Amino acid sequence: MLYKKLLILCCLILLNNCTATTTTKNKNLNSLENPFINKGFSLIYNDKLYYDKVISKKIDERSLVIFQKNLKKNTIVKITNILNNKSIIGTVGSNADYPFFNNGVLSLRIADEIGLNENEPYVEILEVLEDAIFVAKRAKTFEEEKKVANKAPVNNINISDLNTKQKYTKNELSKKFSYEIKIADFYFNDTASLLVDRIVKETMIKNVKIKKINEKKYRVYAGPFNNINSLQKSFNDISILEFENIEIIKND
Repeated sequence: MLYKKLLILCCLILLNNCTATTTTKNKNLNSLENPFINKGFSLIYNDKLYYDKVISKKIDERSLVIFQKNLKKNTIVKITNILNNKSIIGTVGSNADYPFFNNGVLSLRIADEIGLNENEPYVEILEVLEDAIFVAKRAKTFEEEKKVANKAPVNNINISDLNTKQKYTKNELSKKFSYEIKIADFYFNDTASLLVDRIVKETMIKNVKIKKINEKKYRVYAGPFNNINSLQKSFNDISILEFENIEIIKND
């Protein structure tokens, strides 16, 4: 009898361990499925911004470091210039203060590498998880490019001066400046309507609307905005509601 009781007890312990392991694995899978992503206007770091106390910390202009309030230090991120689709891998630096309107602060090197226009620095910041396929593909691509480069003849070498800011012509600006502020997405239209009422009552923003994305997604947004000043003002007005991840979306 005692033997049977011990056997049942061992089975229960093993079952609990299996359940705990399964739960842990599911949590990891969920985290992989939901990386942080944000589209908005970033600041390109320079020392004047630091000395004027717009930014609380410095960034080495030759580094691949960014400041991003929503992500922990040393998080790997993919920074994409949405206007030309060029991207680069960077790393989140220490916590730093910078304007709420901006979705991050980029080093000068990052801005140069992705051809960012300082008059319209519209970027996507995407958290790259260590197990993401993207990192593996990038490593593979780098090795393939390196092999090609080693075989290619060298005619001349150009050295870019990172201390000199790249100048952009008007033609390099997007043809139409038109953006919306994505405040939140909801499953139900009624819930979205409640948020619209709250925003109208508690902020100065009145052009808040609801857009049906699909059968299960209703987006609360403000806009459109045709200049960066009105966009920034409305974005800052929303800040009093302390939403976690407000995005700026470009209209086609």
